[in-house]
Amino acid sequence: MKAERMAKALWSLVNVLILAEAALSVNFFHHRYEDLVQALYSVHNECPQITRIYNIGQSTQGRLLYVLEFSDNPGIHELLEPEFKYVGNMHGNEVLGRELLIQLAEFLCEEYRRRNERITTLIHNTRIHILPSMNPDGYEVAAEQGPDSNGYLTGRNNINDVDLNRNFPDLNILMYYNEKHGGSNHHMPLPDNWMHQVEEETKATIEWMNNYNFVLSANLHGGAVVANYPYDKSKEMRIRGNRHTVQTTTPDDKLFKKLAKTYSYAHGWMHNGWNCGDYFADGITNGASWYSLSKGMQDFNYLYSNCFEITLELSCNKFPRQEELEREWLGNREALITYMEEVHQGIKGMVYDENNNGIAGAVISVSGINHDITSGEMGDYFRLLLPGTYSVAATAAGYSSQNKLITVGPAEPTQQDFQLYPSKSTESKGEKIPPKNLNNRLDQKKVIPRAVKKGAQR
Repeated sequence: MKAERMAKALWSLVNVLILAEAALSVNFFHHRYEDLVQALYSVHNECPQITRIYNIGQSTQGRLLYVLEFSDNPGIHELLEPEFKYVGNMHGNEVLGRELLIQLAEFLCEEYRRRNERITTLIHNTRIHILPSMNPDGYEVAAEQGPDSNGYLTGRNNINDVDLNRNFPDLNILMYYNEKHGGSNHHMPLPDNWMHQVEEETKATIEWMNNYNFVLSANLHGGAVVANYPYDKSKEMRIRGNRHTVQTTTPDDKLFKKLAKTYSYAHGWMHNGWNCGDYFADGITNGASWYSLSKGMQDFNYLYSNCFEITLELSCNKFPRQEELEREWLGNREALITYMEEVHQGIKGMVYDENNNGIAGAVISVSGINHDITSGEMGDYFRLLLPGTYSVAATAAGYSSQNKLITVGPAEPTQQDFQLYPSKSTESKGEKIPPKNLNNRLDQKKVIPRAVKKGAQR
């Protein structure tokens, strides 16, 4: 009996030491820029086989915009493996997202090393990109005051006093015009002088989107607790208090609602609806229904690229006290993981030519959903869809289109490849013509997809 009691005591002591070690590995404090960089490199040093650090450019004041990538083959796009991104701290004084993404990076590394099956599967099957701070200059302004005396707008904008979530090219105007008159419903072209219209941080983010075929994304904010989905910009303007508001939905409205609810119901309390003095049923809202926002990053993702993005408002207090960070992490941890897993739904596959070479920029159209996506540089495509049966077409310039009836289940994505052959009319004339799709009334304007190119207040 004495030996048994001693064994139990030793086992209890071991458990205490394990928990203490785990607690010491998680540091809940506000990271200034140097601390953030050190935290990212610490994760990389702990898990070099599954991480890579790169930067997408510089802030206006010259701070590098660092991204931490997780993958079983860092730095490489693997065929049929989707690309996912999280973006934090777009508004410099909304700091919780920044801290949560640092904690998430540490958590992914630690759990992978512990051989957590769920995390291992996620990292092996997904290429994850984490940008903890899109606006490090604004953060430093806000951090100088800290949580106790921080003004509601202090540090929100970049150092040029520009709101980065009102700084992307306004593609909604073109999209609303095309809805009435026909035309492209995806990969909207940018203005010729767009680089001179946006801030350095915005330009870096757009170029980042040019270089990776992102499928799913979330943008982390603060000042409310709700999962916000597109569109942010109202098609029509109505007054709600001092705000312009009207429900304005995308062709993928049901899917976006599901994505928003996925985060909300996995969150500790977002789904309750009542938070920060506001009520949002199920903890979600259509952005334009809340208030209209022009030139935002969320709508830009959907209209410019293959990426579906929602905006996550995560805290009533934009700059929570340090002692609140652990509670916020525990409330968001499961939601952050569950939302990433949502990238594995719908359909995916390859678009081949007659010689089994991948076709870049092939258009994937789903009948009844007036928003198309395109295949990436290597010919693989990813189309997020809810469970159901869909008529799907693949088209590419100079090739005959191919239609298939595809059933999507509730779990993993359905893989469906397409093989396109040169169109007879094109062969006889010796020229290539742009394709038509299932949803547009007029022929598409030929636009090179980004995936093909090389090299509170939301």
